[in-house]
Amino acid sequence: MKIYHNTRCSKSRCGLQILEDSGQKFEIINYLKNPLSEKEIKNLLKMLDFTPIQLVRKNEAIWKENYKNKALTDSEIIKAMAQHPKLIERPIVIKGNKAVIGRPSENINELIG
Repeated sequence: MKIYHNTRCSKSRCGLQILEDSGQKFEIINYLKNPLSEKEIKNLLKMLDFTPIQLVRKNEAIWKENYKNKALTDSEIIKAMAQHPKLIERPIVIKGNKAVIGRPSENINELIG
C-alpha cells in the first residue's frame, strides 16, 4: 500500500493515522517533495477511475489564478498537476491496482477492510 501524503493537510494526516492503525505495511510518498510525473498521474487516474478534473483541488489559489474558467484538455490538466502538485487532491491511498481519495477518510477503509 502507498499513501500520497501532505504533512500540512489535516485530511492527509487523518488518512495516515488510519493506515497506521490498520497495522498493514505501507509506503508514505510526500508528493510535494517528490512530484508525480504526468505518466504517474495518468496511472493514478486509471486506478481511481477519475477524469483529470476530478483530481484537481479547485479551491487552490494556483488553480483559481491560472486555470479556472479556461477550456483545458485532459492533457493540459494533467500537465498542470505535474507542474503544481498542490493541485492534486489528497490523500490518495493505493492498494494493488485500486486507489481512493481519503475524503472522507472512511474511503480508505474500503481498501484496508
